[in-house]
Amino acid sequence: MLRISRMFCCVAFACFLFLGQAKAQKQLPGCDDFDWSPVMDALIEHESKGNPNVVNGQYVGVLQIAPVLVKGVNQILASRGSSLRYTLNDRRSAEKSKEMFIIMMSKFNPEHDFIKAIRIWAGGPGYSVRGTQVHVNRVTAIMRRQAQRKGK
Repeated sequence: MLRISRMFCCVAFACFLFLGQAKAQKQLPGCDDFDWSPVMDALIEHESKGNPNVVNGQYVGVLQIAPVLVKGVNQILASRGSSLRYTLNDRRSAEKSKEMFIIMMSKFNPEHDFIKAIRIWAGGPGYSVRGTQVHVNRVTAIMRRQAQRKGK
């Protein structure tokens, strides 16, 4: 009986941990749970070296987000019937910047293409391949180095 009791406690605790993690992950309106972190991590290293206070003209934060992107993300959210909105100050939050990236990709890159994601981030949804190639080269090089460090 003690053995069954212990097993039940272990299973219950594992379920509690799993549910806690699931609730901790924010489900964004209209977005799937695809893992964009390899691209976002490389973009963050390239754009700001991870500093949320970096300002370069109109671009702010770890992902160097312009006001037009915040406006575009809010329009996407409104079209999906969501009440969630981002502010210009949210660009200084790494977490909220990543959320905005994911929302943009859910709209303009539902096929989860990493190269297309980099191009969209560099040149907007109507990017030019030629105009974004240097950015793609730099960010993919960072992705390779980060993957090697992680042993992948």
